[in-house]
Amino acid sequence: MKKILIIGHTFPEPSTTAAGSRMLQLIELFQEENYQITFASTAAVSERTADLESENISIKNILLNDTSFDEFVKELNPETVIFDRYITEEQFGWRVSENCPNTLKILDTEDLHFLRKAREEAIKRGDSVSEANLFSENAKRELASILRCDLSLIISEYEIELLQNTFKISSDLLYYLPFLVKKSSIETTLPSFEERQNFLAMGNLLHAPNVDSVIQLKELWSEIKKQLPEAELHIYGAYAPQQILQLNNKKEGFIIKGWAEDVETIMKNYRVHLAPLRYGAGLKGKLLDAMRFGLPSVTTKVGAEGMCGEFQFGGSITTSKEDFINASVKLFSKEKLWQEAQENGFQIIQKHFQKDIFSDDFKKYIRTLSKNLEKHRQENFIGQILQHHTLQSTKYLSKWIMAKNNPIAPPVGFENNSESIENDK
Repeated sequence: MKKILIIGHTFPEPSTTAAGSRMLQLIELFQEENYQITFASTAAVSERTADLESENISIKNILLNDTSFDEFVKELNPETVIFDRYITEEQFGWRVSENCPNTLKILDTEDLHFLRKAREEAIKRGDSVSEANLFSENAKRELASILRCDLSLIISEYEIELLQNTFKISSDLLYYLPFLVKKSSIETTLPSFEERQNFLAMGNLLHAPNVDSVIQLKELWSEIKKQLPEAELHIYGAYAPQQILQLNNKKEGFIIKGWAEDVETIMKNYRVHLAPLRYGAGLKGKLLDAMRFGLPSVTTKVGAEGMCGEFQFGGSITTSKEDFINASVKLFSKEKLWQEAQENGFQIIQKHFQKDIFSDDFKKYIRTLSKNLEKHRQENFIGQILQHHTLQSTKYLSKWIMAKNNPIAPPVGFENNSESIENDK
């Protein structure tokens, strides 16, 4: 049986993050190909971590800057390794290359972190996201990780175009694989416009763009409430910080609800979903879920980025605070407009995110890539140069950290490289 190792930034929490749901979708694709799956992470398992072991997936806690990973990965000897975000590739990619040189290395970017960070910094400066400086240190790190890997999975069509056109990354190194929705999970019978009440906002509140979005809503809500005095706004999200919890105000109808244990049931009860996202990257899982459950959304260009393709968005895409307020009131009040938005959302799900559209082609591509890995790597020679130099620099930095943590017994290979490591410091 073929083996795959997934090195997770954290263990997946599908009930709290879109990234957790995305990871389970990837796992399912490789299960369908009869891979024996091992999921490893330096993070601890939480109460909301998916029960991977019940799906016959082995879990492994691994350590940073520790030779125990070398022994582990060499013994496992997987055909494929997936790095969950570029940070895990930086931490463990050189060890995989050194111990399993013929292993197919895949980077699941989740979203482009450098893009999200650049937009956040632009907003903090008072600039628009279009003025974000993309040519940053973070970009250099993430792009280097993409080049070192054999393939990177990109979740957004916008990000595919950005990588190819702005940064000249070869299309051979990129694969578009968005969120995947099973046909069986597409709803056909849902509560009507009249049966739904109130506004909803949802998102993991450890995620800075979502925190900023709730703060924006606090500012926008008073005007919406003035025009719809009976309406309330209910905000759901795990790990809410104190600055969000203290915004709770029942008198104003601005209510912090906390973790959404059952997203489907919750979304079916609301009339309009609000997401005034000022920055971010990738695809927004909460907007996709809203479309699945017939809940139109009001958002921004950043929020809807990569969602629609050639189709009409399932709600309203706004460009100003006034526009956001007006669109929210209209969508909440006008049944015909609401129904049109709902239908647009259903079309996007069926035509743009249905699993059947992507799964067979992806599996075939991975099989072909695995069989032709040596030729593929020869055509990505810049990646091999980066791999060579990164392996050396990251390797000896890691060994320096290990030596610093355990000066009595320096790691193997360290003793004769003190000069090189001293220069790295």
